Amino acid sequence: MSKLKLTYSGYVCAPYLHNRDSLELKESWANSKNIEKLFFVTGSFSNDSQSYFSTFANHYLLAKFKDDTIIEKELSNHIQEKTSFVFRINDELFERDVLGHTNFISIYYFEYGEDDKDLIEIANLLVKREKIEVAGLASMTTTCSIPSKFTFPYSKNMIVIEVASEKSHQSVKKYCDQTQRDVTRKGYRISNLLSLSILDKLK
Repeated sequence: MSKLKLTYSGYVCAPYLHNRDSLELKESWANSKNIEKLFFVTGSFSNDSQSYFSTFANHYLLAKFKDDTIIEKELSNHIQEKTSFVFRINDELFERDVLGHTNFISIYYFEYGEDDKDLIEIANLLVKREKIEVAGLASMTTTCSIPSKFTFPYSKNMIVIEVASEKSHQSVKKYCDQTQRDVTRKGYRISNLLSLSILDKLK
């Protein structure tokens, strides 16, 4: 008797390289029932994370998906020379309606594992930031045709936040930086991995 495999919702960032693989993924995801939202974004990696992902791209297709097993199959058929990232949401901290449209997604990692009490405190800190509409704990996997020289050691300790605002990406980036400082001041060490500025909504 086979075991049922758990499926996870989450986010996928696939490099947009104006090649056949990128175009096929864009078309497939735009028409997929598995994809809730699809964006064209620019990605900015922190200095600390760039050494782990030297094959990063400037622009990505960012999709919010329902079932990670479908995403895995699609990426395996479209492996590219720039890294694709899958963030599986293991625990939703909160989701709410806020003013404005989603225009920024920021991804952080813990350098040390946090217990349930710590995570509740972090969630309470994030929920006070009124522009954050979604926050969740995640784990990350990557796909790339060029093997990475170094293994990213914090892939199971991720936080993903969606920010809604009508202000500029630069302004929202500063807002996220301040949010990170607020959490750090409380003694929880989180570091920025990747900031995604939404340029266009495709779905």
